[in-house]
This record gives sequence, structure tokens and C-alpha cells, in this order.
Amino acid sequence: MQRIEILNGPNLNLLGKRQPEIYGRETLDDVARACAAMGEALGFETVLRQSNREYELIDWIHDARATAAGIVINPAAFTHTSVALLDALNTYEGPVIEVHISNIHKRESFRHHSYVSLRADGVIAGCGVQGYELAVRRVAGLLAAG
Repeated sequence: MQRIEILNGPNLNLLGKRQPEIYGRETLDDVARACAAMGEALGFETVLRQSNREYELIDWIHDARATAAGIVINPAAFTHTSVALLDALNTYEGPVIEVHISNIHKRESFRHHSYVSLRADGVIAGCGVQGYELAVRRVAGLLAAG
């Protein structure tokens, strides 16, 4: 079974507790369960990981080169700052979908720029945690299209 890596950046370990008026009350465990169900329905294994450390996300992207058919990534604050994440994603040959729980374009202007978008095959923003399921579905569609 092919794998889709779902990578999450800083502070997403607090999902459901941190600013629920922006990010909702669902937790990262809820996201993992929903993505696993969506992945299974589409014939994929999903592996969800979260780190507050940029280097760990980079290492997971490097590992995905040999282990994953696609990547869903919510880089969180690293979206707006990390050329290193962009460089790592540029070494990955499969589909990459960028996810943001909130609509970053309705927020502070510094959140409007994404380094990751320069590599992403699609960006989903403002759909809440449902955006992750949409991203898994999109990765599966891109893989099926060849």
C-alpha cells in the first residue's frame, strides 16, 4: 500500500486547545483518524507527524523521497520563513499539497507569503481541519492521473 505523509509544523500539537476561534476544537489526533479513514478508502496508508523543529520536518521530507507517494504539509509558521523547507521539498519528486486550517489570506499580511507554495502542487486554506482530507484526496487524484 502506498503511503501519504502528513507533516505538521510548530504549535499544531496544540490543535484544539490553541486559539479554537481560529483553528477549531478538533485535535491532531482527530485529523490523523480522519486522514487514515480517507486514505484507506482511497487505497493509501497515511502517516501523520508533527514537530516544532524545522530540522525534523526536513529530515521527514528527505525520508519521504524513499517511502512516500505523496506529501500533505501544514508547515504552520515555517510557511512564511523557511527557505530550508522549500529546498527540502524541491528534492521530493511526488505530489505535495500545502494545507492551512485558517484562511491565511484573511489574516496578518506576513501570513500571505508562503515559501512552500513555490513547490506545492496545490494549496488548501480556510477549510478547517477538513482541508487535510481534501489534501489526501487530491494527492490520491494526482497519483492516479500519473
